[in-house]
Amino acid sequence: MKHCVKAALLAGTAFAAMSSGAWAQTAAPQAEATAVEDIVVTARRTSESAQRTPLALTAFSGETLARTGAQQVTDLQGAVPNLNLVQGRGSSNATNIYIRGVGQPDALQTFDPAVGVYVDDVYYSRIRGTQFDLLDLERVEVLRGPQGTLYGKNTIGGALKLVSRRPGQDFRARASAAYGDYDMIDVQGSVSGPITDTLALGLSALHSERGGYVTDPATGAEYNDKNSTAVRASLAWDPASNLRIDLNADYAKDDAGMTVGQAQNTLIDFSGNVIKALPAVAPKYDFKTRATPGLPNETRLETWGTALRIGWDLTERLSLKSITSYRQLKTHDYLDFDATELQVADALVAVDQNQTSQELQLTYGGERLTAVGGLYWLKEDVTSHQESYNDALLGSAFLNSGFLRTIDDTLTTTSKAVYGNVSYAVTDALRLSAGVRYSEEEKDYWRTTSAFYNKLPAFNSTYVFAPPVGKWDDTSIMLSADYQLSADAMVYARYSQGFKSGGFNGRANSPTEATKYDPETADTFEVGAKTTYLDNRLRLNLAAFLTKYKDFQARVSGLDTDPITGLPAPVLSVINAGSLDILGFEIEGVAVPVRGLTLDTQIGFLDADYKEFNDARFTSFGGSRAFQDPAFSPRWTMRFGGQYEYALAGGSNLTFGAAAKYRSRMALAVDNTLVNSATELPGMYQEEYWLYDARVVWNDPSNRYSVGLYGQNLSDEVYKTDAQEFSSIGNIRTAYYGAPRTWMVKFTARY
Repeated sequence: MKHCVKAALLAGTAFAAMSSGAWAQTAAPQAEATAVEDIVVTARRTSESAQRTPLALTAFSGETLARTGAQQVTDLQGAVPNLNLVQGRGSSNATNIYIRGVGQPDALQTFDPAVGVYVDDVYYSRIRGTQFDLLDLERVEVLRGPQGTLYGKNTIGGALKLVSRRPGQDFRARASAAYGDYDMIDVQGSVSGPITDTLALGLSALHSERGGYVTDPATGAEYNDKNSTAVRASLAWDPASNLRIDLNADYAKDDAGMTVGQAQNTLIDFSGNVIKALPAVAPKYDFKTRATPGLPNETRLETWGTALRIGWDLTERLSLKSITSYRQLKTHDYLDFDATELQVADALVAVDQNQTSQELQLTYGGERLTAVGGLYWLKEDVTSHQESYNDALLGSAFLNSGFLRTIDDTLTTTSKAVYGNVSYAVTDALRLSAGVRYSEEEKDYWRTTSAFYNKLPAFNSTYVFAPPVGKWDDTSIMLSADYQLSADAMVYARYSQGFKSGGFNGRANSPTEATKYDPETADTFEVGAKTTYLDNRLRLNLAAFLTKYKDFQARVSGLDTDPITGLPAPVLSVINAGSLDILGFEIEGVAVPVRGLTLDTQIGFLDADYKEFNDARFTSFGGSRAFQDPAFSPRWTMRFGGQYEYALAGGSNLTFGAAAKYRSRMALAVDNTLVNSATELPGMYQEEYWLYDARVVWNDPSNRYSVGLYGQNLSDEVYKTDAQEFSSIGNIRTAYYGAPRTWMVKFTARY
């Protein structure tokens, strides 16, 4: 608590002292701010003011994102209370998303995300391919808490929605070019306008590259770099006043080097012999690491998709919408899990995924009654090939045996759902809402694992895991009531349920590990208030919640004996470990105290505790590890910032911006103590830290041209964002780090 008080005092000082900030949303993005902006969102599948939506959400307009220099989706980290949004462990193309302590950090294809990611109403089934660059967006919405009654599968933690800008009858063009340290180059462009009186076309593209933050001190090889290209085309056709058709197509390619972290402890072989001695506590990271020589330095992703959205106003009050989509993703990633020059746990993971989805939605908007109902269907096919290179693990008897383990698997998932949501205004002030969703999910999985000892073929083996088809169903409900105290103040209460289906252990190498696990569920109780004061110059939104999170799916590791070689063999199981109670509150405030000055803050408090976590290995604790800390659940997340717009002679202006972001101590892995011990593993934790960002932007009198200087992590803080715990494989514990101090100069032109 001492650290929390200290953090709050420091943050308060920063808030009072700052004259600029990053994320405040104002009514006139390129002119002096006089009021707080209100954004229209579709969080409940109908358009309504964010201030009238009875659930906890944070929305950012596309102009806000561009103005603050945000380049990719992970730049939202810190701007939303109780949100963890970082690059995934060991991957340049995946994201680790936790909302209010609920998430899924593992990019393995058999793990479903716990936070739904949507682009233009299309659900993305994998956390791979969600490390989006922000390109020509209208807005981003972050919905906190279960959203199961209105959204597709797996929104037990919440939803992240990206909404593209729709081309219209007014010509619009935008271009930007940025340069920064580590040889960073980012070029973006978008253009849209009419083709005919009813048809408009939009085109956008970007290329972004940067040298690696991490280098190999022996070879000079660079890791943790960036090299991405993306294009998107949009057609908007309004053939009649009551018919709206949108066709989008996109393509993205990422061709970066490996994402490498830092080994956190001594590595051993399967006989218990030390093969790499490291300090008990890893030294401060200097962004240098040793990777295995000869391992290709590449992580490649290619993804494309198309979506057709048709909106038809059947009557003045009744509308029908159809959303049809197809997406394909291919990755070819090399991973050095141990982050050393030894071949302890190096791997190739190649994934070929495609998904087809169809949603039909009927909306009714009356004077007092609003209703949304729909049907949802998704089919996903995932095929993967993996190779594991682990010669250093085998000990002297098998050293240089030419060991190779291969894994090939396929997963077909079919999801079906029917849903409905109704809101009724009992009076002009009181509104009651209810929703229900019934879901069915079917998964067909097959996997084969083979071990090859090229110089010792007698030890070769193959294991096939072909379980029966898994089938799960669920009924989730939502109930809410909101009361408009005045034109500027609303209070609400909400109960919502979330569901994430079961699955199969995608790391099963033996019958011991070949398990099917059950679904997760969550029940969240939330109360909140959304208020505006002083002629829309002050906004304060509050929310408090309690989540009952049950049967969460945890990967746990252990050791067994290989029946062929007689060596200890890792056991990587997935279990429904138990339950958590997650209690918290959130504060979001924006103030415009004087013309041109905007101050804003986002504060989240989270108290996540296991109520049950059964693990038979923890005999000293009665077979329970409920004393451990849940992962990615910092007690405090806080951000304080602001911006000041200063008018210059001739009509141009300067905008100064800065922000301070705080995150308290948190666990970075589910396994964060020694087995059968309460002794914490320091490498699996990140201590409390602050990050500081700033910017200064010049705008010409027409607001068409701007030049900005942006700085991130100005104090050059070294901090972990994720960690990998594979103690059963060579005692591996690896941490991954956020970017060091960076700067960027950006030129933007708008027409």
